[in-house]
Amino acid sequence: MKQFNQICGFLLASLSTQASSPSEMKKERVVMVHGIFQSGHCFYPLKKRLEKAGHDCLVPSLIPADARSGIETLADQLRIAIEEKWGKDADFHIVAHSMGGLISRYYLQELGGHEHCHSLITLATPHHGTSAAYLYPGKGAVQMRPRSEFLQQLELSEDRLTNVTLISYRTPLDLIILPSTSSHWELAQNHKVWAPAHPLVLYSPRVQRHIFNLLGKSAEKGHSDKNAI
Repeated sequence: MKQFNQICGFLLASLSTQASSPSEMKKERVVMVHGIFQSGHCFYPLKKRLEKAGHDCLVPSLIPADARSGIETLADQLRIAIEEKWGKDADFHIVAHSMGGLISRYYLQELGGHEHCHSLITLATPHHGTSAAYLYPGKGAVQMRPRSEFLQQLELSEDRLTNVTLISYRTPLDLIILPSTSSHWELAQNHKVWAPAHPLVLYSPRVQRHIFNLLGKSAEKGHSDKNAI
């Protein structure tokens, strides 16, 4: 894992100069939410780069990582982590990978987080479930199966995200999100990247530039227009 993060760090260091430079960006709060079987360490290269640019990052490791006790449990851990670090009234952005996108949505839609979130960027998140979830037991896996009760609940409360900028990325080469089009979220701005594997969407230079540009524009406008991108 350490070698993988080092390689990803090298890739991030070679990003195009299209991303805003640290001198052009004001400080933003950014929460990064990992997916199933992962921990906050998967965000280390991005966290390092964002902090270098002056942003304040929160990268919690939610447990159990396989969501065997349910996605709601992890969402509540996320809420607690945010409130402990910044208080109950702070605003922030969320970048979430895979199941982390569903954790984030539950927190935003069902636990009141939408009142403080400026943007949610989901990367290879199974918004409509994934057939791969049938291969693993546990409550969280059941919740990620297509047409699950959990996913239907999220769909019913989507209107609470009206004032949050929503962006969803997917790769057609994804072998974890089946079909890959399950990451297409009708409520969001949808983008396709040709990342060769599910976890590599997070390290796509295009995705990284989008994150930096979004944060730069949000700070520049003082959050007056959450839908700017």
